[in-house]
Amino acid sequence: MGEKNRPARTLWNWTLGVTRASLLICLAPLSFATLAYGDEAAGTREPNRPKISGTLLLNQRSRAEEPAGSGHVEVRLRAVEWQAAETAIVICDVWDDIYCQRAAQRMAVLAPEINRVVTAARDRGVMIVHAPSSTMDVYADTPYRRRMQQASAAEPPVPIAGWCHVDPDREPPLPLDVTNPCDDPEPPRQVRRYQREHPAIAMTGFDGVSDSGVEIYNFCRQEGIKNIAILGVHTNMCVLGRSFGIRQMVRLGRNVVLVRDLTDAMYDPRQPPHVSHARGTELVVEHIERYWCPSIESRDLTRVVEGSDGP
Repeated sequence: MGEKNRPARTLWNWTLGVTRASLLICLAPLSFATLAYGDEAAGTREPNRPKISGTLLLNQRSRAEEPAGSGHVEVRLRAVEWQAAETAIVICDVWDDIYCQRAAQRMAVLAPEINRVVTAARDRGVMIVHAPSSTMDVYADTPYRRRMQQASAAEPPVPIAGWCHVDPDREPPLPLDVTNPCDDPEPPRQVRRYQREHPAIAMTGFDGVSDSGVEIYNFCRQEGIKNIAILGVHTNMCVLGRSFGIRQMVRLGRNVVLVRDLTDAMYDPRQPPHVSHARGTELVVEHIERYWCPSIESRDLTRVVEGSDGP
């Protein structure tokens, strides 16, 4: 009986083997395609802005003691050309709210102006980096956040500090007393009230968002960005001291300017030197112009030299 059924079993086994082999052959391309797709998905990179022609003409203002030791500070004006493709604007800490309501009100006025300027600059090919510190969780799943995180690591010429304090080898103390910096009639406790960047500032297109000096430096190195225009708040605090602020970017060898008409200091006129809030901001701008980097007006970032951006 067993001998009579052997050919049938043999035929069945052979047929089953052929079927399995055929199935494997048919499914193999699908499996490889699935693996390939998975690898591609895992390695998806956000596209970066196209590098387009266009020359910005910056009217830079700086200050220097002339002659040295005389106590006479001279204002210097110089026209400098920057390529839009090599330039980034960093928007420092323009949050949706802050504990000091006078400061919050000034930010609410500043934010739409910042949006207007960065919109024009973006359309001219300038990179826009939003830097609302301590709010990166809000942007975790956005292309703007991933764009900054995926930049290749670069070795900086000097360490990137978490905060850059006053540098006594380069500058005297800042001209404003900020023991009690809020100029509200009854200054409140310094508690966190911000959650994100101010909603009046659009984040769009090829923009990036980061509060890390390391990430921003990596991105700039990767994208060939040599020039940094910093704006936002507060001039005497975060704009100078953040890991992506003026002090650090100057030390990293970037060409840096402060956008002086789109910044604001944290200062209470009841504190020394007892000047108006507007004059207090000007004093900090003058300090930066003398000891760190030039300043410009925002309009210089909104237009290019005629004919420099193509036919």
